[in-house]
Amino acid sequence: MSSHPSVAQRLGRVLERVTRQSGRLVGTPAYGSLLLGKVTESPGRRRVRIQTLVTVSLLTVNLIGILVAALLVTVAYPVPSVFTDAPPWLTCVLAPSYAVFALAFGTWWITTRTVNDLRWAAEGRAPTRADQRNAFFTPWRVALAQLTLWAVGTVAFTILYGLYDTDFIPRLALAVGFAGVLVSTFAYMATEFALRPVAALALAAGPPPHRLAPGIMGRTMTVWMLGSGVPVIGIGLTALFSLILENLTKTQLEVAILITSVATLVFGFILMWILAWLIATPVRAVRSALKRVEDGDLSANLVVFDGTELGELQRGFNSMVTGLRERERVRDLFGRHVGREVAAAAELQRPTLGGEERHVAVLFVDIVGSTQLVSALPPIQVVELLNRFFAVIVDEVDRHRGLLNKFEGDATLAIFGAPVTLDNPEGDALAAARTIVKRLEREVPECPAGIGVAAGQVVAGNVGANERFEYTVIGGPVNEAARLSELAKAVDSRVLASAAAVENAPEQERARWVIGDAVTLRGHDQPIRLAVPA
Repeated sequence: MSSHPSVAQRLGRVLERVTRQSGRLVGTPAYGSLLLGKVTESPGRRRVRIQTLVTVSLLTVNLIGILVAALLVTVAYPVPSVFTDAPPWLTCVLAPSYAVFALAFGTWWITTRTVNDLRWAAEGRAPTRADQRNAFFTPWRVALAQLTLWAVGTVAFTILYGLYDTDFIPRLALAVGFAGVLVSTFAYMATEFALRPVAALALAAGPPPHRLAPGIMGRTMTVWMLGSGVPVIGIGLTALFSLILENLTKTQLEVAILITSVATLVFGFILMWILAWLIATPVRAVRSALKRVEDGDLSANLVVFDGTELGELQRGFNSMVTGLRERERVRDLFGRHVGREVAAAAELQRPTLGGEERHVAVLFVDIVGSTQLVSALPPIQVVELLNRFFAVIVDEVDRHRGLLNKFEGDATLAIFGAPVTLDNPEGDALAAARTIVKRLEREVPECPAGIGVAAGQVVAGNVGANERFEYTVIGGPVNEAARLSELAKAVDSRVLASAAAVENAPEQERARWVIGDAVTLRGHDQPIRLAVPA
């Protein structure tokens, strides 16, 4: 094999990433069974695995069918006897020889045809539309081939035995035909199971073609008809033949009906159990993945390996999770732009223009000498430096339950108390200011900044137009904090707060501040007293 990754291998790796994300689904293999291997399996090993499963399955079900046919012919319908009422060469030589030939040739021919039809998967090629059809029609072709081999044997031996005694005709047609129907049904389901990895590759390349059976309903009704309906018809025909031909004793008729009924019950149960398992495994995988999504894990994805409505269910689940991931990504991006609290409020109710009066604390940060900084460094380095600077501010504002409302070049505005109400916004804003100054001196000494803190009544809400608006606060404390940050650039502490903000803070925080002189801020008529960290 080539050392370069093939298309199917790359497709398999995509499926593996899906499975690794969903592979943490407890007790749920990628294809519903450990017998089918992993999605990372090489095309060569997958071909060997599928060929082995198909071969073993066909040999097993055909041997069981031969035993069932022999039991029906020799025990259930003993009259006429295939040993005493027919020549030995027919019963002991020709019949076993055909059984061996049909078993060997049929298994070899069907397996070889199946591998050739699915060669694209073994060679690692991307499937064409015809390849996709082969992947989904192969189980039907296998079942039809099995039914053909059994039909040929049924017709041939019914005619040969009928030449010696016409009473053989209905009995052989019924017994061998019944076994052939069971074998064909088992062969279909076993092949569909073995080809799940190939079906997954075909489904990954596009939707399945129109199928002969209409999805789950058609599959279920087909299995019922072949596994239960036909055998029940056989029981009725047994009674009818005995009534018309009158060559079975009462005991022989009872034994015949009993054996046929037991075979119908056993094989019907096994067929329905396999069908239920084939339907349950995709549903179980979806259920496990849904539980993960319910727990908040949006990395869950499923390998789509069923061409019926179950595959559409798996595909729909993957589409749903993709949509949820995209929604979460947009929500995260929206939250980063406007703030987590604002984003959460916008999700809960339809945002409208306007606002409400709120008591908040406002923190304004502005870099000292930003003009000289920009002219002294290349733009890329300026951006990197500003990102380090703002990272400290964002971290501390978030830690103190504030909202980073906006970035204005080299300055930023933070709000405490809106949209989320705080018990004491002044205390949180003052504590954030003190911590930011210390961290900037330690982590970003190239960017000294002036910080102003003010508090009071503002209008908090959406400002702009119906097509484009933002959440912000408007009021005296905002202007006051901006003016205080300008003054703070010239003081050693780099932080100034209004005395009103400090006086409304908790006792523990008030003790960390010292009330100073009164000043009249630019644009204000009345002087305010300042406060600096102790």
